[in-house]
Amino acid sequence: MSGGAILVTGGAGFIGSNIVARLCVESAAEVVVCDRLRDASLGKWRNLAKHPIADFVAPEALTDWLADNGERVEVVIHMGAISSTMEPDADRIIHTNFSLSRDLFRWCADHGRRLIYASSAATYGNGALGFDGKDDLKSLIALRPLNAYGWSKALFDIFAARAAANGQTPAQWVGLKFFNVYGPNEGHKGAMKSVATQMWPRVAAGETVRLFKSHNPDYPDGGQLRDFVYVRDVVDVVDWLIAHPEVNGVYNLGSGQARSFRDMAEAVFAAAGAKPNIEYIDMPEALRGAYQYYTQADMSRLRAAGYDAPLTSVEDGAGDYVRGFLSQPDPYR
Repeated sequence: MSGGAILVTGGAGFIGSNIVARLCVESAAEVVVCDRLRDASLGKWRNLAKHPIADFVAPEALTDWLADNGERVEVVIHMGAISSTMEPDADRIIHTNFSLSRDLFRWCADHGRRLIYASSAATYGNGALGFDGKDDLKSLIALRPLNAYGWSKALFDIFAARAAANGQTPAQWVGLKFFNVYGPNEGHKGAMKSVATQMWPRVAAGETVRLFKSHNPDYPDGGQLRDFVYVRDVVDVVDWLIAHPEVNGVYNLGSGQARSFRDMAEAVFAAAGAKPNIEYIDMPEALRGAYQYYTQADMSRLRAAGYDAPLTSVEDGAGDYVRGFLSQPDPYR
């Protein structure tokens, strides 16, 4: 892609800033970020500080900015969202994750622009229907998320699929159901940081890492399974989608392998050159009824669409993250 502009909403956030970093190095397009930076002490601004973005837009000013500058925009990469599964304000979640996303989808459709957006594996709920990544309306409507965040993402996937059925889509539209993404630029996320990021300070200090006990007899303590996907792989897929405008639909984006929390902890210890030191604590009562014990992305649909690059193992991802970022004095990409 050359010329024009790429708009990245949520571009100062975790996944968004990693996408911005890649685009600023490899793309000839201007990179425009829409986001809120909030408290400077949280360091979210540092996620962008190394990259020469062309413009920065506050979310509430985006409509006016598009009216004045939309003719330059070729691709919208929509990562902006309330991503906390613990957010109590459901009205705020649905406004941000659905209503604003719907309006941006319609703008892209009306103006013939391309849209790549963040969905979530939280749409699958407890996984009773599997993680097959089907994007037909019947399959999407059947899903039952466990929290308001997952519901808001599921609702937008359904909206996009309905628009596709009616031929009312952007020039390209792709939703990516992110599984458990981890990697650089998570420092601002507080309690929503990945388990690898949360355990690092204790590993670095030679302290014990705490994992939740299992409250499901089918899984041992620390044996709860997640599809951990390194953020570099996410950026690779987005990069590939920009180069392949013929690809449309909703796709899973994980590693394709379910690994335990203990596996991740051991990989972080190994990357630090330390022996595992893990203890197990009770899961808070509030989490137990809405806890996923197993996720694993079926990556076959994205593979069938043509994406054939290898995906990063927990060991390789944790090693790169610890040695290249977490252990460095300036741990930002």
